[in-house]
Amino acid sequence: MPVADRRALRTRLLVTAAVVAALAVPAAVPAAGPARAAAPPPYRDPGRPVTERAEDLLGRMTLDEKVGQMTLVERRWLTAEALSSGWVGVGFSSGESRPATNTPAGWADLYDGHQRAALQNRLGIPLLYAVNAVHGFGNLQGATVVPHQIGLGATGDPALVQQLGRMVAREVSALGVDATWSPVTAVARDDRWGRTYESFGEDPAAVAALSAAYVRGFQGGSVADRDAVVAGAKHFVADGGTAGGVDRGDAPLTRAQVEALHLPPARAAVDAGAGVVMVSFSSIAGERLHGSRYWLTDVLKGRLGFDGFVVSDYGGIDFLDGDAGDISAYDVRTALNAGIDVVMVPDEWRRFHELVVQEVRAGRVPQSRVDDAVRRVLITKLRKGLFEDPFADRARLGAIGSADHRALARRAVAASTVVLKNEWDVLPLPRSASKVLVAGVAADDVGRQSGGWTLRWQGQTGNAMPGTTILEGVRAAVRGTVTYSPDGSAADGSHQSAIVVVGEDPYAEWHGDDDGDMRLSARDRAVIDRVAAAGVPITLVLLTGRPLDVNAELHQVRAAVAAWLPGTEGDGVTDVLFGTVAPTGRLPVTWPYDAVQQPINAGDGKNALFPLGHGLRYPATASPYATIGASFYDDQRGTAVETCTDVGCGQSVGRLADGDYLGWFGLDFGGTSPRSVSVRVASGSTASGWLEVRRDQNLGPLLARVPLSPTGGWQRWETRTVPLSASVTGVHRVYLQVVGPPDGTEVGNVSWLRFDR
Repeated sequence: MPVADRRALRTRLLVTAAVVAALAVPAAVPAAGPARAAAPPPYRDPGRPVTERAEDLLGRMTLDEKVGQMTLVERRWLTAEALSSGWVGVGFSSGESRPATNTPAGWADLYDGHQRAALQNRLGIPLLYAVNAVHGFGNLQGATVVPHQIGLGATGDPALVQQLGRMVAREVSALGVDATWSPVTAVARDDRWGRTYESFGEDPAAVAALSAAYVRGFQGGSVADRDAVVAGAKHFVADGGTAGGVDRGDAPLTRAQVEALHLPPARAAVDAGAGVVMVSFSSIAGERLHGSRYWLTDVLKGRLGFDGFVVSDYGGIDFLDGDAGDISAYDVRTALNAGIDVVMVPDEWRRFHELVVQEVRAGRVPQSRVDDAVRRVLITKLRKGLFEDPFADRARLGAIGSADHRALARRAVAASTVVLKNEWDVLPLPRSASKVLVAGVAADDVGRQSGGWTLRWQGQTGNAMPGTTILEGVRAAVRGTVTYSPDGSAADGSHQSAIVVVGEDPYAEWHGDDDGDMRLSARDRAVIDRVAAAGVPITLVLLTGRPLDVNAELHQVRAAVAAWLPGTEGDGVTDVLFGTVAPTGRLPVTWPYDAVQQPINAGDGKNALFPLGHGLRYPATASPYATIGASFYDDQRGTAVETCTDVGCGQSVGRLADGDYLGWFGLDFGGTSPRSVSVRVASGSTASGWLEVRRDQNLGPLLARVPLSPTGGWQRWETRTVPLSASVTGVHRVYLQVVGPPDGTEVGNVSWLRFDR
C-alpha cells in the first residue's frame, strides 16, 4: 500500500475510533470557548503501557468481538466478511497454503489484503497472521531454507541458531507475516516418530538452550521491531515422548517424568519471551493435552508464568469428545476451560463462534475465561506493534534469499554435518582429485535435502525450490572430472573416490512414523552395492531426519557423514567433505545398530552404534611411519587412479609421467628423522625415471630419489627402499615429484609409500 494510502487509512481508523468513544460518553452542557476534537481512545495511544491499552480495548468489546479474537482461521477460509466483521482475529497459512503468485510480492499482497479487510472491523483491531517457518519459510519459492532442527541440534551452537532465527524473521516479516509456529521444543525420545527431524534432539538441556536461542532470534531485541516475528513454541508438552514414536499418540509418563524430560525446553522458550505456545495433539497418561487444565493453566500459565496466548493445533480440540468429525460444544468448553486462548478452527469459524457464545451465555465457560484469553491476544498484538504498523514492509522484500542469508545457511549446514566414520582418514577428500564419482538420486535434489515443510506440507522431490545441490557443490569443489551416476552404474577403478548420497524421501508429521526396519530403501542399497563392487572408496552422505539402520552399509564404505536435512545450501555439506570447513557437528541423538533397539537414548544401558555426542574430527596430523595409500593423496597433478591387483592395494595411482606429482599433508615425523623411505611401484614401460621425495612443496627440499625403472608389467609390484639424503622432523607435507623422459612417456604406477626410522 502506498504511504499516502496507509496514512489515510490510519487517519480514518483514528477518526472512527474517536467517534465511537464520543458516542459512549454521556452528553454534557457545552462549555464556553472554541470546540476541541475528542482525544483518541487510550488503546490507540502508543505512549501508554500495553496492559493499559489492552484493558481499555477489552472494555469496549462485545462478546461477539471477543470471540472473534479467539478464532484462528486458515487462509483458504479467511474471507473478507469474516475479517471485517471482527469474527476472526488470527489467520495463518498451513503447509502448502499460499497465494496464487508464490513470490515475496505475492505474499505481501496476500497479507495486506487480509489486513485491510480486518481493519474495517468496528474497533479497527488488526489481524495477526502466522506461518510455519520451521526451517526458514519453506512455503515461499526462493526463500532461504536452513537445516531442520535435528541438524541445528548437531551444531550445539545457540549463538548460530539465534543468528538463523534473526535471518528467518527478517525474511518472513518482510512479507508482513507476524508470527511463526516455531521453534519445536520437543525432546525426541523415539526415532520412529515422524517429527524427529523437527526436534533439536534427545537431551532436554540441549533442546532447551537451542529453543531459547531460536526464540530470541525470531523476536529480536524487541518483538515490536519490523524485522521481528512472534515465536510460537510448540508443541506443549511431551509430544516427543509418545509410546512407539506414534505421532499424536500417548506418552505413558508420570508428571515427574514429563517435568524432568520434556518440560525444560518449554520453560526455556517461555523464559526467552515466546509470545505464543501451541498445544500438542498428543496425550499424557491418557489425558489429551488440549483438554488438560493441569498442564495448560496450572503449569504453563501458572508455574511457568507464561503471559502470551495459548493456541490449539490444527483442529486439535475436535478430538476431545472422541469424535474428530465435527467441533462440538463439549470440545469448545473443555478446551477453553483448560486454558486454550485461541482455537485453530481452522475452517468452521461460524460454528465455533456460535458454540463459544452459547457456552458463555449458559455459564459453562466463564466470562472471565474469555476476557483472559482475549486480553492475552490483544497484548500480543500490541507488543508486536500491529496497531501502529499493520502492513508489509515491502522495502525489505529484496533480502529474501539474498547471498548473505544463503551464506549463513551454508555455514549452518557445515556446522551440522556429523562425521560418523573416517577409515584411513580418507576425509577430507582432495579438491585436486583427477576423477570423482557422485551417485544416488538424492545427490542432485534440493527437495530431498530440504525434507518436509518445503513447498508442500509433505515436502517434494526435485529442484522446484532454488538452491544448491550436493552434486553442484562437488562440481564446484573438484578441479578434476566429476561423473554423476544416479544408480552408481558408472563406477569403475578410474575414480579416485565416490560420494554416494542416500537417505529418506520427504515426509511430515504422522506420515513419517516408521514402525518398520528403518533401513535405507532397496534402491539406495543397490547403489552402494554397485559402487562398492567396483572397488571405489565410498564416502556415504546420509540425508535423513533421524538415525537409520545403516550398520551393514557402513562396512562397505570408507567414510560416512550424517548431513540430516540441510535445506537449500547443499554446498555446506561439500565444504566439510573437502575440508574447506573442519567438521564440528556432534550427534544430537543416540544412533542405534537397528530399529529393534528403539527407543534408545543416552543412559538407558543399550549399546549404541554411535553414542549421543559422537562426531569425528579430521586429524591434524598423520603418521609417515604407517603405510600411506597413494590414492589417498591430498594433492596431485597429472595422475590417474586405477584398479590395483597388488595384495591389499585396491587402487593405485598410475600413468605417471614427467612433471606429475602426488602430495600428502600433515605428516608428523616427530623429533627424530626417519632413515629411509619405501615406495611400492610397478612399471610396464621401457623408459625409466625417478620419484623425487620432496618436503613441503612439489619442488621443495629434496629428501630422497627413488628409481622408477621397469618391473616387467604395470601390475608387477616391487618395493623400492632408499636412504634419505636429508633429515626431516616435525610436521610437513610430502610430495612425490615424477621425473621422466621429457616427451611425456609414462614411467610407472605407485601403490603406497612409508618412512622408516
